[in-house]
Amino acid sequence: MVHESPCARVRSVSRANRSGAHFEQAASAEHRTERAVSARSANAGPKTEREEQPSSTLPRRQLGRHLRDWRAQAGLTIAEASRLMEWGASTLQRLEKGQADRIRTIDVRALCRIYGIPDAMAEGLTGLAQQAAVKSWWHAYGDLIPETFEIYVGLEAWAAKLTAYQSEVMLGQLQTADYARALIRLGGSQDEQEVQRRVQLRMQRQALLTRPVAPANLDVVLDESVLRRTVGGARVMAAQLRHLADLSTRPNLTLRILPFTAGIPLGDATGPFTVLDFGADGRGQPVEPPVVYVEGFTGDLYLERPADVRRYHLAHERLRRCALDIQASRHLLRQLAKEYVHE
Repeated sequence: MVHESPCARVRSVSRANRSGAHFEQAASAEHRTERAVSARSANAGPKTEREEQPSSTLPRRQLGRHLRDWRAQAGLTIAEASRLMEWGASTLQRLEKGQADRIRTIDVRALCRIYGIPDAMAEGLTGLAQQAAVKSWWHAYGDLIPETFEIYVGLEAWAAKLTAYQSEVMLGQLQTADYARALIRLGGSQDEQEVQRRVQLRMQRQALLTRPVAPANLDVVLDESVLRRTVGGARVMAAQLRHLADLSTRPNLTLRILPFTAGIPLGDATGPFTVLDFGADGRGQPVEPPVVYVEGFTGDLYLERPADVRRYHLAHERLRRCALDIQASRHLLRQLAKEYVHE
């Protein structure tokens, strides 16, 4: 059965050329940045316990941003504030960027006094500092997770919405244990204990979609090649596709398949990416700026500039328009699952 995408009927050559040039420029910039990130990671050497990434990324970033704003309101430079704290300037810079190795509440209180922060706000900042110091569940797997991925897991756990595209393998949050296990073994992990720990980590990450209180929303487009590329054998694939079809009935999950007939919707090859949004506060302001996570083989890329975030949201919207609708996507999943069973 051939599924024709809406995109195949309405594509314009000129529009494809324009979008292709647009995304080619963006991809070139991303590749340069990714090479720089990878080079820095390669030269950094192994991490010591003191150099581990923060256990809870979002509270640290929130705390750092508030402290930076209050310092500016107090009319102090980083050098001046650091001198009053008897710190080196780099210590305060790391705190303001959410990259501090350790955050002490006594230091946060001292900064609040220096900046003249009101008591109610100071109490909130102290609470953020206490929250940032708590080790989260994924740190038990720190020896198995790439350094840059720890950042993503921290962001993902706090996300209110994930907007994703996968072009090659199943999105981690949607994988069955057997699919994940087969994929991990293909990656070179042979020790059974290590494999099992990695599988458990991946399964725990899925809780953000199924937790009873405020589950995250997921809007994902999967390329048809993800469904047809066999991982773990026909039986594993059949179970994986049935699992996908069942998950697609959840109210917080929107899943669409981009069929081969859609061609190249963006005019250029597009790798996997995820846009993380963190919701809004009581005043309707974003709790945290959205972040784009672009997966890489030797290093991962994080983009926070509003222009970059908009570019990826637009890319996802174009992919959605070219994909099958929700019902047709679910039908294709169940159809392919039956085909795997009969192989």
